[in-house]
Amino acid sequence: MTEDFRLRVFVRTAELGNFTAAAKALGITQPAVSQHIAELEKFAGGQLFERRRGRITLTERGERFLARARAVLDSYRVLEQEFRVPRTILLRRVLHEGRKTSILIRDGVFADLDAPEDTPADRVIEAEGMAILPSFFNTHTHAAMTLLRGAADDRPLQEWLEQHIWPAEARLTPDDIRRGSELAVAEMAATGTTFFNDMYFDPEETIAAAEASGMRAAIGITVMDGHPKSQAEALKDYIKNWKDPTGGRIQLVLAPHSVYTVSGERIKRCAQFARHHGLLLHIHVSETRKEVDDCIRLHGTTPVRWLDKLGFLGQDVIAAHCVHVDAEEWKILAARGVTVSHCPCSNMKLGSGRFPYELALESGCRITLGTDGAASNNSLDLREEMKFAALLAKLAGDASLLPAEEVFRWATCNGAAFFGIDAGQIARGKQADAVLIDLGAPQMQPRHNLLSNWVYAADAGCIRHTLCAGQLL
Repeated sequence: MTEDFRLRVFVRTAELGNFTAAAKALGITQPAVSQHIAELEKFAGGQLFERRRGRITLTERGERFLARARAVLDSYRVLEQEFRVPRTILLRRVLHEGRKTSILIRDGVFADLDAPEDTPADRVIEAEGMAILPSFFNTHTHAAMTLLRGAADDRPLQEWLEQHIWPAEARLTPDDIRRGSELAVAEMAATGTTFFNDMYFDPEETIAAAEASGMRAAIGITVMDGHPKSQAEALKDYIKNWKDPTGGRIQLVLAPHSVYTVSGERIKRCAQFARHHGLLLHIHVSETRKEVDDCIRLHGTTPVRWLDKLGFLGQDVIAAHCVHVDAEEWKILAARGVTVSHCPCSNMKLGSGRFPYELALESGCRITLGTDGAASNNSLDLREEMKFAALLAKLAGDASLLPAEEVFRWATCNGAAFFGIDAGQIARGKQADAVLIDLGAPQMQPRHNLLSNWVYAADAGCIRHTLCAGQLL
């Protein structure tokens, strides 16, 4: 937004008392200054300046006009400072890879990782005493279920779903879903997450919450058996006609819920439709032992093998949980290029079982981290998921399994890569999704290893700023 340039010409002319000097100061011609002043005098209904040889002075009307013009220009400046989206941000004297530097962000991208401290920018963040790290990519959520936080008690997953979640979902209105999603995105932004991959109903409500938050999101079009045919057709039309309201932060994903809520034929149709329209696929896989046993009873094989037989698995699939997956199935997932979203806190909270870290790492599958829904986890803090994943991996007795550097990749660049977002690293040309960490926080001291402190010792209170596409959330 730009102020009325004529007012700036008038104020500068009044301050310098000379048309030629004002023209030089503003970088325009003297006739242009005269023209702007003439237009303002016509607007004001009388002379604003007394013209004398070599110098001009304000008339009484001009004095009053000057006071008002300065007030208007001050208001413009306040408006710009509060609402204008800065094209450039300078992070001055931030710690990056063990050294202090100044980082320039331009149009949402890291433009210079070694910029001079006096580099001009729309906004400057004095980052002395802070470190910069990539932000988190939460690859499995049910954002609206944040409204049900605390509703679950200590029961097996299937029983809890049947008695607590499915009946409650039937009562959730679109307004409830909007409020739950808004609460979820607020919590994620505050804890260093700039992207989430969601699966729920009334997707337009979660899209609206993501749009308003400034975060990135992949919003699932959830598919389950029992939906009327008219509703399924409406969802198809919605997908075909949908346009990202943010111009690049939000994408749609097709999300057949699981093998126990979606028939094999519908799963195949989902895969065909998604691939025809260029959508990624999001599904729950082998979260519980019961899910696996039921699949064997109904289809004669396990969920991973069943999905592979249906032709569903591929590089465009992200499979949530994968707790009860054997060595051969991990080889199938890896061969098909499937990405897995590991949700350690939810798996522990619901008693789903220990994720097979040894098999997952050996398979070479790309692993990411998710929180699942707050109702089944109580938190959407992905930093906590990093810590618990690393600790749970070591529970079997190998302290070197899943080191901090590896689990940090799961939480950052691995998730970004699956969703086609050029982020997850602090590097020139990458999307500027990052967190600024307060190095003065007790949890970050002493700093023998910054990343180890961040994974094992820190909490969300150490975060000073979260940036998504170069903008402060």
